[in-house]
Parts: sequence; C-alpha cells; structure tokens
Amino acid sequence: MTENKETIMKRAEEAVLHTYNRYPLVLEKGEGVYLYDTEGKQYLDFAAGIAVQGLGYHYPGYDEALKAQIDKLMHTSNLFYNIPAMEAAEKLTKASGMSKVFFTNSGTEAIEGALKTARKYAWLKDRRDDHEIIAMRHSFHGRSMGALSVTGNEAYQAPFRPLIGGIRFANYNDLESVRAQITERTCGIILETIQGEGGIYPATEEFLKGVKALCEEHDILLILDEIQCGMGRTGHMFAWQEYGVKPNVMTCAKALGCGVPVGAFVLDEKAANGSLAPGDHGTTYGGNPFACAAVSTVLDLFERDGIVEHVREAGAYLTERLDELAERYDFIEERRGKGLIQGLAIQGRPVSEIVVKSQEMGLLVITAGNNVLRLVPPLIIEKQHVDEMIEKLIRAF
Repeated sequence: MTENKETIMKRAEEAVLHTYNRYPLVLEKGEGVYLYDTEGKQYLDFAAGIAVQGLGYHYPGYDEALKAQIDKLMHTSNLFYNIPAMEAAEKLTKASGMSKVFFTNSGTEAIEGALKTARKYAWLKDRRDDHEIIAMRHSFHGRSMGALSVTGNEAYQAPFRPLIGGIRFANYNDLESVRAQITERTCGIILETIQGEGGIYPATEEFLKGVKALCEEHDILLILDEIQCGMGRTGHMFAWQEYGVKPNVMTCAKALGCGVPVGAFVLDEKAANGSLAPGDHGTTYGGNPFACAAVSTVLDLFERDGIVEHVREAGAYLTERLDELAERYDFIEERRGKGLIQGLAIQGRPVSEIVVKSQEMGLLVITAGNNVLRLVPPLIIEKQHVDEMIEKLIRAF
C-alpha cells in the first residue's frame, strides 16, 4: 500500500538536502501529456519537467528502445567505443549541421565543456592564460562553479564567490553593450538564444547576427546555450536555425533525452579542429550506451513523427490563445516567447500564487524570473490541450 502524501514528503525532507522548496505534490506516474499524483489526481502538464519531457510520457517507441538497451548494455566508459553513442552523435550532427559532439550528463556539464573549448581555442593561438568570456546579464547557464560564473544573476552568485575569473557581462539584445566588452583577451561570447530562467526573452535577429559578426571579426567563439530552447521547442530543431546564425559551440540537454539525464556540447568544424584534444576533457558516464540510446531514439522519433513541424502548428495556436489572455487581463503585461516556450509577464500579483491556484485546477505551470508565468509543455500537445490549459488558467486567475 502506498504511503500517504504527508508521510512521503516528511520522509523526503528528513533524508534529502533541502535545497528545493518543492510544491506539496507527490507525482507518481504520467501518460501522454498528463501527470498523476499519489492520490490519483490528474494534472495537465505545461511544465514538462522544466522543458525536459518533449515527448510527454510513454511515447510510442521510446520506452521500448530503452528497455531493449537495458537488456544489452548500460555502461562501458569512454575507454571503448559503443554503438548508441556513435549513432546519437551522427544524428545530432546531422540535425544541427555541425561537426563533432561531446556527450555529458547534464546541461551544466555541457556549459563547462563549451567554456573550456573557448579558452583552449584561444590558448592555442597565443599561449596566454588570461583570456576572457563575455556573458549576458539575467542569464542562466547552471549551478556548477564555471556555469555559475557566466550566469548573470547576483543572487545565484553571491554566496559562492570567488568564481572563475575572466568573465565580463553585457546586456542581452544590446549589441553595443557587447561590443564595449570585447578586448584582445576575449575568447568567447556565451548567450541563450532565448533567455529562459531570466524571463523568456528571445534574442532579436539584429542582436544575434551582430554578435556573430563580432565573433568572426575578432576570431572568438560564439557559444549558444540551447539547453532549454533547443530540441524543437521553438518550431525549429534548434532556435538559432530560425535566425540563420550558426554558433561555433552549442550546448543542449533537457529534451535531448526526453527524461533520461543527458546533455551535449556540439562544435562546428572550426571549434572542433582548433580546441580540445585527447587529455583535455573527459567524463566517466557521459556518452554511455543507455543515455545515448535515449538521444538516438528521440532524434529518430522527432524525424519519424514530424515533431518540429507539429510544434510550429501547436505553437502558433498557443501564441494566439495567450495573446487573447493578455488582451483580456490588465495584470498580464505582455506575452513573450516562440513556439512552445512561452511566458506571461504578470504585474500587480504574485505569480507564485497563480502557479499554486493552477495546481488546484489540475494544471502544472512554472515561473521564470521574478514575475513570469512560464509554459513549456510537451511538444506533442494538441489544440484541445491548449484550450484545456486556457480554461484552467482562467479559473486560476
């Protein structure tokens, strides 16, 4: 017999380090685009495990592929080759049009690899050890010391100083601000193609193309963080593809494994041929057969079932319905986002209260920044799910 919710939460608080202020829900299972708690209540999932569950829950073909891999091989280390890693890398380079892949266990680790790539690239040119990286204010790239160092949020950084040095911050969507930070020591510029945790801010085309031009002019690497906005979420496999601005290094994770913890940094030919070499970087678990079977399967299913094309249609409908809400309610300042990564900026009332009220109505949504209601549902939602979400959200309002 399953323990009651209160007992489960109490046991968790006694055993698990309290670094998360969790909502009082114990989720037990999922099906399609719905989650169910231990009390049997159904929730329409517009959070997707923070944009991870791109294919929802128990998508046809996903579970079967992973079960088959478990029966074959779970882990070997990178001392040997394995077939799923090879296949996943081939498919990821094809989808991105880039050159080489390094698989990691998380998005944060992908950021670490990207930063090392930029510094090694510059070091090979001049053998200096004082290179700098330009990052954006209000960004989020992860919680490790390196990723935290390029996360432009004082509240996240303050308790953990000193962080790694050589980081300068510019303003997102402000090209002159970026230009002003470039020096002869600059080796990389890192930014999210759509700022996620900072409040769902897409890059403008002028800004992204301008930053790319600065990188080419000064021979520095452009790193685009697609951990949250990539893998089809905007209606393109990667958000930068809509802009026609290919990075030198791209980081991805979240929906890359659709539930299995896996990330990657992907390099273009210039970065791949002029940076990391044997001995420069490594990981015990990264690229293991089980995780890479998930990546390979996800990429196959995306192609087989036209997931990216579906997101364009579903995302257009979600945008339309959210714009209607913004017109209807004065406390919605604006809608921001692309495809199925959307945010409603709320003024005059705590967004956290809306999240809790939504849960009472059987809807899971999350926040971004200080005042943004974030909607990042599974990529397989249909119009009826958007309508259901709107109806529940109105009741929460």
